[in-house]
Amino acid sequence: MRNDLDTDGRGAGAFTRIPIDSYEVDREAVIAMLDRERRSLPSSLIGLSMLAVGVAVLPNPAAMALSLQQSTELCQLLGDPSRLRLLLLLEAFELTMAELTEVTGRAQSRISTHLSRLRRAGLVQDKRTAGAALYFASREGDALPLWELLRSDLDDGQTRLDRERAEECIRARKHGRTWAETVAGRMELHYSPGRTWEATARALIGLTHPGHVLDLASGDGVLAELLAEQAASVTCVDISRTVIDAAERRLSRFKHVRFHQGDMHALPFDADRFDTVFALHALSYTTTPERLLAEAARLLKPGGQLVVAALKAHRHEAAMAAYDHLNLGTTADTLKRQLQAQQLKVAHCRVTSREVRPPYFEVITAQAVKPTRR
Repeated sequence: MRNDLDTDGRGAGAFTRIPIDSYEVDREAVIAMLDRERRSLPSSLIGLSMLAVGVAVLPNPAAMALSLQQSTELCQLLGDPSRLRLLLLLEAFELTMAELTEVTGRAQSRISTHLSRLRRAGLVQDKRTAGAALYFASREGDALPLWELLRSDLDDGQTRLDRERAEECIRARKHGRTWAETVAGRMELHYSPGRTWEATARALIGLTHPGHVLDLASGDGVLAELLAEQAASVTCVDISRTVIDAAERRLSRFKHVRFHQGDMHALPFDADRFDTVFALHALSYTTTPERLLAEAARLLKPGGQLVVAALKAHRHEAAMAAYDHLNLGTTADTLKRQLQAQQLKVAHCRVTSREVRPPYFEVITAQAVKPTRR
């Protein structure tokens, strides 16, 4: 099998032809080529060129050649901007997880995932101190020569800003600031033992008295489990038998939790039956939101509350395909009008959260009350 990289000198940054037979590459020739071209090519193109030829950049020519898959994995490892930012930071500083989160503005879970991959590749190590683990760059692994090639001319405004922020973190650490002081203003992005959204929700749910609850598009019962100890009863509705079975297993210890597999737009329940109806992201699974909200309003007792959470309108259809959504969200104004059309009194309807990672989905929450009869 024979392939060629060839731009025969036309245009800026043209490559030299390098024959490749059975994926056996002249290592020195490829490195020389990339070193020659790197000043006129973005680092991403250098990575792609290496991926295209399946080149194995090894510490020395005598080392065992990497497979095409291994070479691809190395290119993918260093093809992520966040990992490049972390490597540049950790070459200059020894930083804690909290400090890396503060500097980069990324969620701790994402930083942890990136560090784990870099550590497996031999590019990052950590050491334990009295307070927390300190992460620093290593000089090992098959990815090191490729990293050195990419970083030699890497100069970017974001990385300079990262360095300034890291220096501030180091100064703050030396002045003995507490953990809370170092993460103030971004505390929700940082891990602290026991400080989770689930723990917070379970603490707050004890203040509620939801009465008889209907949970539309209930999934496998996560919300129902939170509500079960405070509710007089919980009825879970979902169209999937598999999902209902999982919910039944999760909630088997609660005798006052019931399950119904069926269409949430037309339920076999009497009107005015439930004190609280939850439709948390149920609107994502309907093409007729007015019909769903009408059914929820019908089932509410006078004075009962409907609680809705829905994605704000977006254009990321491809990103949602895996989740079987039937629409691309709504707007606060549209949802408010739909609730009012069911003669519900809207207490609030607005965007209440925005995700911290692309594509930055936003969530609208609404609370509406069914008027009491006169």
